[in-house]
Amino acid sequence: MGRRQTLQESLPSLWRILRHLRPYLRPQRWLLAGSLLALLAEVGLRALEPWPLKFVFDHLLRGPHSSSPLPLVGALEPLTLLTLAALAVVVFTSLRALAAYLNTIGFALLGSRVLAEVRNKLYHHLQCLSLSFHNQARSGDLLVRVTSDTAQLQEIAVTALLPLLGNIFILVGMLGLMFSLHWRLALLTLVVLPLFWVTTTRSSKRIHEAARRQRQREGALAATAAESIGAIKIVQALSLQGTFARTFSSHNSKSLKEGVKTRRLAANLERTTDVIIAIATALVLWYGTWLALREELTPGDLLVFLSYLKSAFKPMQDLAKYTGRLAKAAAAGERVMALLEREPEVRNWPGAISAYAFRGAVSFQDVSFAYEPGRWVLKEVSFEVHPGQYIALVGPSGHGKSTLASLILRLYDPTTGSVMIDGRDIRHYTLDCLRSQISVLLQDGLLFAASVRDNIAYGAPAASLEEIVAAARLANAHQFIAALPEGYDTVIGERGVTLSHGQRQRLAIARAAIRQAPILILDEPTTGLDGENERAVVEALDRLTQGRTTFLITHTLLHAAKADLILYLEDGRVRESGTHHELMRANGRYAALYRLQASACEYGRRAAASQGGGASCYYPPMPA
Repeated sequence: MGRRQTLQESLPSLWRILRHLRPYLRPQRWLLAGSLLALLAEVGLRALEPWPLKFVFDHLLRGPHSSSPLPLVGALEPLTLLTLAALAVVVFTSLRALAAYLNTIGFALLGSRVLAEVRNKLYHHLQCLSLSFHNQARSGDLLVRVTSDTAQLQEIAVTALLPLLGNIFILVGMLGLMFSLHWRLALLTLVVLPLFWVTTTRSSKRIHEAARRQRQREGALAATAAESIGAIKIVQALSLQGTFARTFSSHNSKSLKEGVKTRRLAANLERTTDVIIAIATALVLWYGTWLALREELTPGDLLVFLSYLKSAFKPMQDLAKYTGRLAKAAAAGERVMALLEREPEVRNWPGAISAYAFRGAVSFQDVSFAYEPGRWVLKEVSFEVHPGQYIALVGPSGHGKSTLASLILRLYDPTTGSVMIDGRDIRHYTLDCLRSQISVLLQDGLLFAASVRDNIAYGAPAASLEEIVAAARLANAHQFIAALPEGYDTVIGERGVTLSHGQRQRLAIARAAIRQAPILILDEPTTGLDGENERAVVEALDRLTQGRTTFLITHTLLHAAKADLILYLEDGRVRESGTHHELMRANGRYAALYRLQASACEYGRRAAASQGGGASCYYPPMPA
């Protein structure tokens, strides 16, 4: 039982990886068949290579009295036989080299194509995994899995795994030929196999564990680098360079230590394998020579047998040579397959439909939600919104406003209750259909490292330039875009760092506008803006929200006052709901907070005016 467990732990993930790769191999079956055919041709030609030397040794060097089982060979002149043997060596070797080249290229193409498909699937699958997964995962580690781990798997599949699987044919073929030549001599070669097996299984287990730890260290290394680089402004502002450098150095040292250990174990296995093969060769040489002296075996037969022995042991040498790399591939493959095997928590239900254009009626029916069991973020939330209404979600931070909006997008599913759009549970719609009819504007106006035109068009990839310009005009963005060096073709930095916050937000509004979705979610769209930019953004939002069901998440109650319905959330519950006037008459928490903010804003306006400056905050038009 102990040996079986060791065997299972040595290279188990390679078979798991192969099971995952099987569907990707089917479209490449002709390439696979051609590569295997070339491999079989290589095996056959490798078997023929030593025979010309056998004829030279048995029919020329042993003298004229040597007999030949082939009358034609015995009838040839010595010089003719020598010439033909020399030509045969060149022909067999050339053809074998050609076959080896073809199967090597075939396996390389096969591995590259299959692993490219795996990487594509992994990237797509990663984007489909639920936010609950991404909130816990480290982006740097995920990046290593998509890039480095798949590259590692691809390299090993091309250079080691597929050729090693092909070498099984060589091993079987050579053993068969050795038994056909002399079965007792062939049995002698098998004496060392148990020693080889024990050595390999023990070493491969330790190498695999070291390689797995190394891949984990490299994932942590990348995560630390990505985290510090992604927040470089804060890192420099707080002088955290030394702290992150020490963390990076610690992970780097541990990764280096595991890498050295892997190489040391692999080198030890290679040298041990060389000694085992040398023992087997010495036994065959000693016993074979003894048989030749007794004329039970010809020198040529012994030469052929030793050649077959070398070919038969080649897969074993390759296994020892590539054990370290195969262990790294197995560790990398485990990390890749762990992602591929992870099911998204939010996915299309069986029978989900692609809906017609939404009217925009939204309702929550006794919705409760918890990110972790027992820690409720929303509790029994119920409300109803009619098409085209403007809804404001207000209340203290961390009390469920953004989570409520995330449930509308179905970034999460309710723990209990249901979210309805147009009278149907949103889980009955396909995710693509649902999200394509909802526009989202976040607080930071996230942009991508692409042109202004592309950033706006991400909201509707098929949009024309005229539609892009119209959306920019709606968002009060056309004027500053036209002033950029290349206008709409200007490439902005990653996350839009080359633009001001107000400019980024207006581009994000244009992206939301071009989508022309019936439902709009605004998550703190004016936070961090000065008075002038806030005015431009609010004016753009007023145009954007016309005729759309809009959910505004805000802490600025001056903007919430114009909503058709205000929901005041606290401790995950809707504590107050109604219009601005209704809530002010109720004189509850909303009214108290509104008066406090209005007083602070008015005080700021007066202070700014006394110093000859502009308004410190912007009053949006109040409802009648």
